[in-house]
Amino acid sequence: MTDGNGLYIVVFSIFAVLILILLIVSIIAVLKVIETLKKVDNVIDDVNGKAKKLDGLFDIVYQTSNVVSSVNSKIVDCIVGIIQNFLDKRKKKEE
Repeated sequence: MTDGNGLYIVVFSIFAVLILILLIVSIIAVLKVIETLKKVDNVIDDVNGKAKKLDGLFDIVYQTSNVVSSVNSKIVDCIVGIIQNFLDKRKKKEE
């Protein structure tokens, strides 16, 4: 009987050591994951900052496009008005 109890003690001790090793490895893995997540968070913050700068640039391009479109529209309206006046004068002359 004493040999059986000794065997159980040895198996239990090996099992306890294996559980401790697993626990230590798990803790190390969790710490590595936390470190990696911090790095990912920094990268995401950097990308967000750069995206905000690009948003400002695109806003400037959008505003410039609106101004150019407005000026273009006014020029076209003036040209159409001049042509319309010319055609109206020509019609009156023909009548």
